Amino acid sequence: MIAVAEAKPSYLDRTTAVRTPRLGFLGVGWIGRSRMEAIARSGCAEIAAIADPAKELVQQAIETCGQCELAEPQIASSLDELLETDLDGVVIATPSALHAEQSIACLERGLAVFCQKPLARNGNETRRVVESARANDCLLSVDLSYRHLTGVKRIRDLLRQGTLGQVYAVELAFHNAYGPDKAWFYDRKLSGGGCVIDLGIHLVDLALWALDFPEVGRVTSRLFQNGKPLKGGIEDYASARLDLNTGTTVQMACSWKLPAGCDAIISAAFYGSKGGAVLRNVTGSFFDFTADHCVGTQRRSLASPPDEWQGRAAVDWARRLACGMNFDCEVEHLVEVARTLDHIYACDGGSAA
Repeated sequence: MIAVAEAKPSYLDRTTAVRTPRLGFLGVGWIGRSRMEAIARSGCAEIAAIADPAKELVQQAIETCGQCELAEPQIASSLDELLETDLDGVVIATPSALHAEQSIACLERGLAVFCQKPLARNGNETRRVVESARANDCLLSVDLSYRHLTGVKRIRDLLRQGTLGQVYAVELAFHNAYGPDKAWFYDRKLSGGGCVIDLGIHLVDLALWALDFPEVGRVTSRLFQNGKPLKGGIEDYASARLDLNTGTTVQMACSWKLPAGCDAIISAAFYGSKGGAVLRNVTGSFFDFTADHCVGTQRRSLASPPDEWQGRAAVDWARRLACGMNFDCEVEHLVEVARTLDHIYACDGGSAA
């Protein structure tokens, strides 16, 4: 019988909050409002201020606060005005091209930052943000939300315990039957890229994070647009191979508008000398996942729906802020993820990292 690893208690489970941080929200579209609601329902922070140029989105955010029985937040017209508010941290959910400079502006004011992915459009920009967080001793986190799936955490526990033995192969996929509905996603200067930086960032982060960030030795990749090799513009399909210096091979594929026969195909499989662990989305869902520990033909469930995971990264950041945490050197790994994405874009056809 295969044992199921229980998730270990986190730092937050052992720490009592010492204050209630006041948070500002820059961008309250669907994701920004979703993260705001998750933090509001957790009760670990105060929703103090909101800034978004779209009045209808601001109104929806105010209504969300009312539904959570919270006081109406202050409304700011811009980031500059938001920064004049009495805040402890800012949640950023704006177009990707704005993330780095907006994050730095907040950090330089001594404010903690929780930013939507990607933190920046490339490794150099990401390094600048992380250095700003370090210089100003501010808590920085990015919404790499798939780390917070119960199934992913239990798979990582198996890896750390050595239950799977020597991991030699990792296979990941994130295929979306749709494409982004905003024009800026298709402008490389604004987005940083296509499906790789939008979806592949989750895959690269998930693989490296689960394996405790081994060094990437070599990257090869192929990028496509409309079924043809990419010759400019934005990729809508990509495959990549990362050869890690531990000997592990990571293979990944991601896409927009794939004729997948369902809304999405999302999976992450880790294969080792003593067994495997597999995460899969259920019936094309973006939100429901199963995770299994496999040995030979045996399979034991690690996790299954329901699992309210989407806002956990934001709540984790807010709770750490409430506990008085400042700069966390773990964010240095954000630079490694960003540079790996840079190599995927630069190494179309194959090259060393």
